[in-house]
Amino acid sequence: MGQLEQITTPVDAVVSRMRALDATLPDRDGVAVFNRVYLAVTEAVDGRIDAGRFADARAAIALDVRFAERYLAAVDTVAGERRPPACWRPLFQYRRHPGVRPLQFAMAGINAHIGHDLALAVVDTCRTLGCAPAELEDEFDRVGDLLVSLEERIREDLMPGPDLLQIADPLTHLLGSWSLERARDATWSTARALWALRELPDVAEEFTERLDAVVGFAGRMLLTPLPD
Repeated sequence: MGQLEQITTPVDAVVSRMRALDATLPDRDGVAVFNRVYLAVTEAVDGRIDAGRFADARAAIALDVRFAERYLAAVDTVAGERRPPACWRPLFQYRRHPGVRPLQFAMAGINAHIGHDLALAVVDTCRTLGCAPAELEDEFDRVGDLLVSLEERIREDLMPGPDLLQIADPLTHLLGSWSLERARDATWSTARALWALRELPDVAEEFTERLDAVVGFAGRMLLTPLPD
């Protein structure tokens, strides 16, 4: 038990950091909206790790922590008045825009984190543990399944009203063009590609920069201001 407590400490530290961030941000702030969503996900993953729901707890913890570190690094970068990765820029730029709805903020953050950060976190974790992506596939799938299961709850909690039942509603149309499950599947392929390119650092860097830019473009589209 002592060893288990020791290896779960990094996840606890990540949760504490996100809780502290939540306490400092206004409720309507776009980053705060995403942070609350991500905090709920991280707490759920942490609970499943503690309950022994992951066959390889060490791998699950490493992936969870490396994943969260990329989001927290973007927060620190902006706090230091520096430019975050392109995938995160739309959320930070539009975080106080009155025409952007909370659900858009949540989905834009998820887009940045799943579409860009998760693939890099898989590679980071492989380097940390000295393994190949295939050895993390079970943990990746379990975390991904949890994210997908929470997506419906996120949409329900942040839906602004019954107007979304209308297919012509702009938000229904906008968010219907993005799928977390498809993004997760693409991320796994991206992680495998990046791992295969590890012996070609220049190509891997260019590939990562293009990925960052494409995910950032999708995030900007998700944050299109909408009429009331």
